[in-house]
Amino acid sequence: MVMAKKRIAVLVRDRQAEALRMSLGLLLLDDAVDVYVLDGKLDETEENLSHLETLKEFEVKIWTNSGPAEGMEDLPTGEIAQRLLGYDHVLPY
Repeated sequence: MVMAKKRIAVLVRDRQAEALRMSLGLLLLDDAVDVYVLDGKLDETEENLSHLETLKEFEVKIWTNSGPAEGMEDLPTGEIAQRLLGYDHVLPY
């Protein structure tokens, strides 16, 4: 029996490194994972930058509502809210 691919959104706020690490782990399930960085910029820690680089290598889509950022598409909060309705799972961090 073939399992349907799940759509998973990871919301990055307070626990940034944990959220990015979880996003990478979810890729192992062969599900579709999208990342949303909300209400602030990513802290430029070594861990965050490493996770971000790996997510980009796997062509994970990353959006933000905090203005333009390298490797991320800027979207208004309302549009992000609408998009979240289409996911099977939404994981806030």
